[in-house]
This record gives sequence, structure tokens and C-alpha cells, in this order.
Amino acid sequence: MPDTTCHMSISLDGFVAGPDQSREDPLGKRGQELHGWHIGDPRANDADKVANEWLMRPRGAYVMGRNMFGPIRGDWDEEWTGWWGPEPPYHAPVFVLTHHGHDPIQMDGGTTFHFVTEGFDAAYSAACRAAGDNGVDIAGGASTVRQALIAGVIDELTLDIAPVLLGSGERIFDGVESFGFEPAEVLHSPLTTHIRYRRVS
Repeated sequence: MPDTTCHMSISLDGFVAGPDQSREDPLGKRGQELHGWHIGDPRANDADKVANEWLMRPRGAYVMGRNMFGPIRGDWDEEWTGWWGPEPPYHAPVFVLTHHGHDPIQMDGGTTFHFVTEGFDAAYSAACRAAGDNGVDIAGGASTVRQALIAGVIDELTLDIAPVLLGSGERIFDGVESFGFEPAEVLHSPLTTHIRYRRVS
């Protein structure tokens, strides 16, 4: 079976987003500080470029949580097609976990958002079927990654560890009782340490 991957930026104290996420602040308070390595900080170096290539490599399908898809909570009471404009960066089917059903949304460039109300296992199974031999990526956010880790489906986990303490926000490891990975590659810059882990067989 093709690899399932996950790539997350994380603070030293374990948060992948800051507190008080909102439409105006989708990464939460100070959450953007985790992402300077790939969103234009001039201190970024060749290691950050390589890690960005890991992040952006094409995958056959994606799984994400509704909070990552957008800021709307509860019933879908307005039109929303994601944070990424008319052509999202996925170029593949994206399966969005939600408690509220929604018709698929087809975007430019090959991305279609499908909304799954039956839970993580159903979304992951649908992504695997759609991906074929091209692999699945667990795109986030924190709750979806936690579920994937607990389910044991991630083969390669990349963490971009920023030298930042957020103090509160969204964690990915709460409730995860074991970490069955070992480092396969480590790169670093002034902005982050990129660790690519592989599952221990």
C-alpha cells in the first residue's frame, strides 16, 4: 500500500496552532510564527526549500478536518470554498471531516472537497480508494492528525519544529500513547528544525 504522510509545523511546546483561531487569524494567536520557514521569512535557507518540497509533493488524496477547511461552525449557513482561493494547492480529492453534510465542491486545478460525516476511518478509507497508488496525506488540523496517529495509519511524519513557545492552542499528541517512529532525516535553518520520521516496522 502507498505511504500515508503527514507534515506539520509545531512549536517547542507542542502546539500546531495558537489559541483563538478565527476567520481573521486562522492559525490562532502567533500561530503564523511556526510557518516563517515557508512563507517568506528572509532567513529561510536551502534546508527550508527542501522541506517545502516535501510539503508540496503531489499526493493522490488528502484528509483534513473542518476547522482546517474553514472557520464556519455548525450548519453550513454561508458559501465557503476554503482558504486557498479558486485553485487550492491540493490538485486531488480532499476529504473533509464534518458533522454537517455538504455537497462536494469542485475547484480549479483538480481539487474537489468531499465532506464526510461518518468519522475519520470513513474519510481515510475514501481517500485511500481515491488515491490509488499515489498515497494519502493527512493535511491537518490538530484533531485530524491526532486521530490518524491513534489509528496508526501514518507511515511518514514530518515535523517542522520552530523555536517558539506558544503556551496554548491546538496540540497533536494529546491522547496519543505511543510514538512508533524513528528519525530518517534532519535538516535545520534559523527558523526551524525539520525532522522526517518513518514508522518503525
